[in-house]
Amino acid sequence: FSISTYNKIWTDAQKDLDIQLQMEREQFLQPEKDRVKVFKMLASSYIKYMRIFRNLEEAHDGLVHQQKRAAIRQVLDGVIGRILEMKKEMVALENSEFHYIDNILEDLKLLPEDIEIPIPRYFIKENLEVLQQREKMLDEILCDAGLQTQIPVKAMTFEEAVKMIQVAERARQGRRRAVFMKQMYLEEKRKRQTKLQVQTGPNPDDAATHIQKVWHGYIQRKKTEKMREEEMIFLGMVSDASLPPHLKAMSSSQMHAKQINAQQGEVHERNEEVFIKDKLRETEGLDIKETLEDQIGQCFIECRHIIGRFPDYPTKEAGGSATIFSEKTPEQVAAELAAKKEMALQKKSQKEGKEKEKGKEKTKEKTQKTGKKEEDEGWKMAPSNFLSIMEEGSSQYKAVWQNRDEGWDLLQDHDLELIKEEKREEVDEEIRVQVDELMQQKLENLKLAVDGEKSAKQKKGRKSEKVRAASLMFLVHRTIDSLYRELVEEGVLIKPKTVYLSDYIGKYSYLGTTLRQVDIEPVPSLADVRQLIALYGILPLGSQTVHEKAPLVKALLLAGPAGVGKKMLVNAICTETGANLFNLSASNIAGKYPGKSGLQMMLHMVLKVAKQLQPSVVWIGETEKTFYKSVPKAEEQMSPKRLEKILPKFLKALKAQDRVLLVGTTRRPFDANLKPFCKVYQKIIMIPRPDYASRFGKYFKLWKHIIQQNGGVITNLLNISCLAKVSDGFTQGHIVQVVRAVLSELRLLQMPRKPLRTAEFMTPLARQDPVYREEEETFK
Repeated sequence: FSISTYNKIWTDAQKDLDIQLQMEREQFLQPEKDRVKVFKMLASSYIKYMRIFRNLEEAHDGLVHQQKRAAIRQVLDGVIGRILEMKKEMVALENSEFHYIDNILEDLKLLPEDIEIPIPRYFIKENLEVLQQREKMLDEILCDAGLQTQIPVKAMTFEEAVKMIQVAERARQGRRRAVFMKQMYLEEKRKRQTKLQVQTGPNPDDAATHIQKVWHGYIQRKKTEKMREEEMIFLGMVSDASLPPHLKAMSSSQMHAKQINAQQGEVHERNEEVFIKDKLRETEGLDIKETLEDQIGQCFIECRHIIGRFPDYPTKEAGGSATIFSEKTPEQVAAELAAKKEMALQKKSQKEGKEKEKGKEKTKEKTQKTGKKEEDEGWKMAPSNFLSIMEEGSSQYKAVWQNRDEGWDLLQDHDLELIKEEKREEVDEEIRVQVDELMQQKLENLKLAVDGEKSAKQKKGRKSEKVRAASLMFLVHRTIDSLYRELVEEGVLIKPKTVYLSDYIGKYSYLGTTLRQVDIEPVPSLADVRQLIALYGILPLGSQTVHEKAPLVKALLLAGPAGVGKKMLVNAICTETGANLFNLSASNIAGKYPGKSGLQMMLHMVLKVAKQLQPSVVWIGETEKTFYKSVPKAEEQMSPKRLEKILPKFLKALKAQDRVLLVGTTRRPFDANLKPFCKVYQKIIMIPRPDYASRFGKYFKLWKHIIQQNGGVITNLLNISCLAKVSDGFTQGHIVQVVRAVLSELRLLQMPRKPLRTAEFMTPLARQDPVYREEEETFK
């Protein structure tokens, strides 16, 4: 698409966002008692936010202008976070991770594909160089350790090279000779036909009519094919794989050119930013420093006149001198300082006497308040961390980009004035830090000279630093590269398979609402599982802003029968976000880092590397073994319960700013001790076997996809519908094994003259053990 098209997509998304924000102000602030109405409001908002998310992501990926992309990115992170907040409210309302909103989709005249969560492409593109270097380093370590076999390049001898050239040359001469002989044959045939035509004497008018008819038919067929292709591409009903060669080459070259332009724009903008920042520091740095020193000094003098002594300087954690000038007068600053000290003294003196009375009053008030709230108020939307981000982005769009004339900016170059405004704030902050250090020393000297006070901050800082240094001494001497190498060599840090979430094929269930109306809990579809993996796994790990402010999910459990794609989903999370994969399965860490101290050291190493090189995924396969009720005798030597007591501490060490996710997979969750098991895993996703719509659907054909992926060709002799019906009860893993058993190397060679038939798949399918209904019921 053109730049104007992406600008229009952005404009439409911003308009939809403004309408949605206005609707939220009107509806969500008022309490609502009807839970059905509340869920409908939340679901419709969730769907609308999903459409806005899709449009913003498309505009962000399509635009080349770096400052526009930054403005869209801010709003995009806000929309993603708001979607996660909506999901949290819907889960709390229904007490279920799976929601069935097909009736709302029908009211809004939308398809299930419209609420499919898009994975933002900037997750990988923005860190592409780092990810490529890390992958290269991982391959080198694996090859050095002998854990990955590198295909050796065999040198060819002179005689072999001569023989290969001779074979190729003889084949070329044979092809040329065949073409020459064919031309001679056709020429002789043409001469015989002309002799016959001269003898019989054909009518020239009939011959001309025949030629015209054939030519007109050929031209019209070509025009119709071209028009049909263009129409299907315009409607978006043709994928890139089915494009004609000339259009595919053109689209790929356009995409490549767009990526090159975007990279060149980023480099040019970075150079301009550095130049402008240096220039601002040279021209305005001294003036900013002098004004800050004068303002802070004046504030000290005024505060001393009001309260009779100099105030305490704000700490670096509190914001330094920026907190002094947060739109407050010196009188307000002095009043706040005095009030804080008075409150501290009052708390110390009144703690003993009033604690019991306050406790009794609070319990009474709480019971009365909760009772009244449940009776009178009803449901009310929780406060959001992302509404302010979206409103700020929307106001920035209206102020800067909405009425901007784009006619002159053909190259979509960056705006120098906007860069100056951004860099001026950074220069102010840098100079403010320097001024804070200088003025803090001046304030201590003034206190000592005028009031005779000494600062006691240095001692406290030294003590805390000593404690930290003592606690982290055993990890300080190790670099991240050495820890990374050791974990790879021990097989704890592994290389994930390149699998995308879109490869997890499954169709949406259309009967969810209908079944719930009859009090039947429907089985979740594979499309619902795909959505939950994107919401709880991929989106928070991909964006730092979203992970810090969205509802925090530290641990995720994927439960389901063998072969439903649990490991595939773990690999998909890593592929879509560029995350590291740590394997802490009981079978993998058996015999490694023995003893309690060894286990603690391993987890410290994993935690340090995972935080430093985030995003990271810590995977525990067959996680029910970690929480066994009683360990089987055959597995006692493996000591599978090593991580049981230390996992809660591991999760406690993860903060909101750490993009680290613990993912467990299990096919026998009922073997675990449920209390500690459910305490560790915050979100549990049950993965069912594929239904008929997933095995044979219009867009998501599991059988067709797997057969074509393994080199098979679909013909009319192969009845996919029959295979989908017969394979009821079998998982995706079973279908993959059956297809690979049928499509051997010999069978692939026979494919052109012997097409695939339905009967070939029946015998291998009968050898597989299906998932019976009783086993599926145990997961519920």
